[in-house]
Parts: sequence; C-alpha cells; structure tokens
Amino acid sequence: MPDAAAEPVGTLATALGHAARLLTQSPAMAEAQTREILKVAPDHPQALVLLAAALRGQGAAAAARDLVQPLAARHPGWAQAQAELGLALAALGDGAGAIAALERAVRIEPAHAQAWRALGDAWTLAGDAARADAAYARHIKASVRDPELIEAATALCENRLGVAEQVLRGFLKRHPTDVAAIRMLAETGARLGRLGDAENLLARCVELAPGFTAARHNYATILYRQAKPVEALAQLEHLLAADPRHPGYRNLKAAALVRIGEYDQAIELYRGVLAQHPAQPKGWMSLGHTLKTVGRQPEAIEAYRKAVELQPSLGEAWWSLANLKTFRFADADVAAMQGQLARGDIADEDRFHLEFALGKAFEDAEAWAASFRHYEAGNALRREGLGYDAGLTRDQVERAKTLFTEGFFAARAGQGCAAPDPIFIVGLPRAGSTLIEQILSSHSQVEGTQELPDIIALSRRLGGKPDAEGRTAYPEALAALSPAELAALGQEYLDRAKVHRKLGRPFFIDKMPNNWAHVGLIQLALPNAKIIDARRHPLGCGFSAFKQHFARGQGFTYSLTDIGRYYADYVELMAHVDAVLPGRVHRVIYEEMVADPETEVRRLLAYCGLPFEAACLRFYENDRAVRTASSEQVRQPIYTDAAEHWRHFEPWLEPLKAALGPVLESYPRAPAYEGPITEKRGCV
Repeated sequence: MPDAAAEPVGTLATALGHAARLLTQSPAMAEAQTREILKVAPDHPQALVLLAAALRGQGAAAAARDLVQPLAARHPGWAQAQAELGLALAALGDGAGAIAALERAVRIEPAHAQAWRALGDAWTLAGDAARADAAYARHIKASVRDPELIEAATALCENRLGVAEQVLRGFLKRHPTDVAAIRMLAETGARLGRLGDAENLLARCVELAPGFTAARHNYATILYRQAKPVEALAQLEHLLAADPRHPGYRNLKAAALVRIGEYDQAIELYRGVLAQHPAQPKGWMSLGHTLKTVGRQPEAIEAYRKAVELQPSLGEAWWSLANLKTFRFADADVAAMQGQLARGDIADEDRFHLEFALGKAFEDAEAWAASFRHYEAGNALRREGLGYDAGLTRDQVERAKTLFTEGFFAARAGQGCAAPDPIFIVGLPRAGSTLIEQILSSHSQVEGTQELPDIIALSRRLGGKPDAEGRTAYPEALAALSPAELAALGQEYLDRAKVHRKLGRPFFIDKMPNNWAHVGLIQLALPNAKIIDARRHPLGCGFSAFKQHFARGQGFTYSLTDIGRYYADYVELMAHVDAVLPGRVHRVIYEEMVADPETEVRRLLAYCGLPFEAACLRFYENDRAVRTASSEQVRQPIYTDAAEHWRHFEPWLEPLKAALGPVLESYPRAPAYEGPITEKRGCV
C-alpha cells in the first residue's frame, strides 16, 4: 500500500469508490471519473491504478502497462500495483512478465483473489496445468470469508480432498444455495475424478448465479473434459460475450471446435490468440495439431518448429513432428533433442516424448538397435503412473463371453434403434483402421468423422462407479435393459454423433478402435449398424503401437507384454462374436488389403451394402480432415513395405511373442477356444 499521505479521505475516497464500481459496468466511464480525480489529486497512486484498469478494460493494455509499470517500481510492496501490472502484461501477451508480477502480488498479499485467478489464467495459457490448478485453488480460498469455507479451501489447496469434501457437504446441508461452496465441492469432485458429479454441481451453480464467471469457466472446462464439446461451447459463448479477448476462453473454444470438426474456425481462433500472445509454445503446438488434421503439413511443421524454438525442452512438440510420419529430422534436430534429454531438470512428460521422437529419428536412419532403445525408454517412463491393469481387460472379455450367448441375442432380436447410419471400425490402434476409414469416406454415401468417444461413454454410464478392484456393473447391466431403453441408447448415440456429420450423407464412420470391447452393446442398441474389424499381423500391429505415443486411452501400449495380452484378448472376444453372431462382423486383414486393394475394397463395400465407386481406390486424393497418427500416410497410395517393417525390430520382440501365445501362430485366423465359442472358430 502507498504511504498514508496518499490514502484517500472524504470526498476523494467516495470518488475513487465510485470509479472502482464503474470498472465492471463501463470502463470508459471509469476512465473519465478517474481522470477527473487526477485533476484534483495528480499522481495519486490509487487513481493511477484505477485508470490503468480502466484503460486495460477498453483494450488499451499498452497504455495501462506504461502507466502502472513505473508505479509498481515506486511501490514494490503494494500488491494492487503489481497485480494490475501483471494483468496489463498478460493482456499484451507477455506471459512470463505477467506471471512474475502476479506472483509478486500474491507474495505481498496472499489473499489477493483477483491476482490468484489471473495467475491461474496465465499458467493455463502457458500450459502448466498443475500450477494453474494450484493458483485457482488459492483464488477460491481468497474469495471466501466464512471460517468453514476457509477450512475447506485450505484443505483443497493442500490436496486433502477427503477433508474438503466432508466440510463442504456439511456446510451445504445447512446452506444448500451457497454458490461458493457448491463450486468448491465441484472442484473437489473433479480432482477425485468424479466429473459427472462436478458437472451437476456446476450446472446448479450457474443456475443460481448466472454471473459467477469463475464457476461458468469451470463448468465449460468440465464439459469439455467429458467429451461434451457442444455443451462446453454454449457456456463459452456466455463467457466470451462478457470478455471477448480472454485468451483462455478462446483457446478452450478452439479446442472444443476441434472436437466437433470445425477446424477452420479453430485455426482462426488459435491464430488470433497467438497474434496477441505469441510466446506460448503449447498454443503453437495446438495450432500445429489442428493444421496437421486438415492436411496443411508445411504450416503444421512451422507451428511445431515455433513451439520448440520457444521451449526447446517441449518434448510433445518434438514428438508431434515425428508423429507426422512422413517428416524427417535433420542431424541438428537429433543433437538438440539429445541435448534436452541430457538435462536433469526436464519433466518426465517432456522426457518420454523426446525418447519417442528420437526413436523415430533413429528408425528413419535405419539404426534399429538405437531406435528400439529410445522407444523402450519412452515406453517405460510413460507406463509409470498409468495404472493399466491387464487383468481388468481379461476379466471384461470373460464376462462378455459369458453374457453374450446366441440365446441372449436371439431373445433381443428386433430391439434397439433400427437406424443403419453408423459404420464402426474396431480393432487395435495401428491396425489399418485409418486406411479403411479413408477408403470408405471416399464413397459418395459415407462420411468419415473421427474416433468418437460416445459408445465408451455409454458403457461407463451403464457400468456405474467401479468397485475396489476396478470392476463395474458393465456388461451385465445390459441384460436388464428393456426394448425401449435399448432403442433410447441407440438414439442417444446417433444424437451425440450429429454434430460430427457435416455432409448430409446417409452413413458415417466411427473408428474408435477400443469399441471392439463393446460390440455386444453396439449389437443391442444399433443392430443395423455395420461393424468392421481391422486386423493386422500381431507383431506388426503390436510393435507399431509400442512405438506410438498416444495422447490418451491406450494404456496397454507401453509394454510389449501388455500389448500381447491385449491383442490375444481382442482376438478371443471377436472370435466369440463370430460364433454367436455369424457374419455380423466383417474382417479386413491389413496385409491382404495391401496386397490386393481392389478385391478387398470391393468386399468391404459389398458388406456395407454400397455400390462400387472408383474413388475408393483413389482414397489418397480425399482431402478430408484426419485426426489420427496415420493422417499423412493415408494421403499417399498404399505402399507394401510397411507391412513387413516390423521385422527390423524382431530381435527385441520376444516379450510380445510370448504374451501372444497361439494367436501368433494362428494369424490371420483365431486359435480354437474352449467354452461357448467352440462351435465356430476363426475369422469371417
């Protein structure tokens, strides 16, 4: 705080208070009021801070900075001056400067709620989620005054989530409409992984207090994290109407637009934010991802290069270059990545991304042993903390085989939603599913979308909360569903998919590979949907998955043994489906597609009930957006050497072979299995 002689008294205090209130209503009127004050009291510190805030509120962030920067230097112990400087620097895109000023503000005044929230926004923009979460938690604590809520907020800041939840639930029993407590309980739920609970709480929060901006931002974020981009966008429109320049809102909107396939709008938003905040390496990386998806590879490379220029240790940006598949690193790039790996102060996330990227660099140089060492190191580091349990996958397969008998499906024949629109492509990642999608989406009646999360989301909802062993009520919960409920599930899936269907074609593709585990659900809810099983040689498929870092959802791919077990479980369940639903699933063997594309494409189209179109053989001319790792490869004609590429790494694949067992020798057919599938074996 400035010295006492500068503190307002009497009518000056009243005038300053009025100007402060005007800031939220009309920054222009606040500016006019403050300038009048400064005529009477020139260089008054509080008036100058208010003037800077008013200028910033009108988009004149440079003028605000120039005004408040010398003031902050003259009063280094005044939190509000440091905070306003941080806000002005943030608006100008100086993220590092903003963080430094805001951290000074909260050191001086730990209860400065505005500074904590702005610091959370700054760390979010910088891509540091952990620091952002910590700052937002401190903002919550600084925003409450009730002793019980302060206790809960302190527990939240210290990550004592059980304590926070207990205090908040008790408080809300007595004060059920306290929006601060509701928001805090939602934050607690989100950290505990109970995103559905957090969503419901935040919906209630913004219903009770539509102007509660922080809660609405939380709500939009939770919706996005639950794969509800349309709902997230609705909340973001509210936020952006009040603060159209907020970079965090704009970045989240761009990410949500990507989820629904509105890539051009997303690119425009990302570029707009980066024009104002260019020193954001993760922002450039997000832009690169979107440009890659729509096939603008040179621009994507430029964006990724900008990211590593700003942050050479950003492993994900290096991996994103490698993940273009057709990109080749220069010797200088390899040296730069090795230099970053040699550092002792980089995060594990950066380290494993760098290992994967170097694996690709040495693979391209045909240095097979060095390549495998890097892939192995990256996988080992990535696997730590993931908590993948191969036993749960095995358990799901056994339970599905027990439930899904011929009689089970026969008793439910004719139920579900009759729409034939979806074409599901299932299997393992890196098995050729993107190639099949590109072929089919080159047909005039079929639209390619992306790997839709909706079947998995429905299965999780049906399963409920997992028990201590991680088991849920799924798939057994399907047995209790009525015909009306099964039809409603199918219709809900179609409704969710609508936002991804842009071309008005009668059929669309969902190529989520993990849906192989949910073929029973698909059959019950959407009995007329097509199901295509993309299958590739287990060593080729398995090693290709091992050398691929996936953003999410493929926890089994970071161990050769886990990959082998997962592949074997997949083959067993699909063989069971072949036995109890003969001919229901069409299988595409990758090596056969590569060897004789026309024959396999004709078989594929016939299964889908589609007439042959020559464009399906020229799939590489299709310029549609492709979101998977194979996005650049499927923009080229089929090349046969890829099918056998894994043989260069065969000396190191013994753990994979051992875990595959008889599945390896039987390929492309399935082994004979004991139990309910012995009547029919092998592939369709």
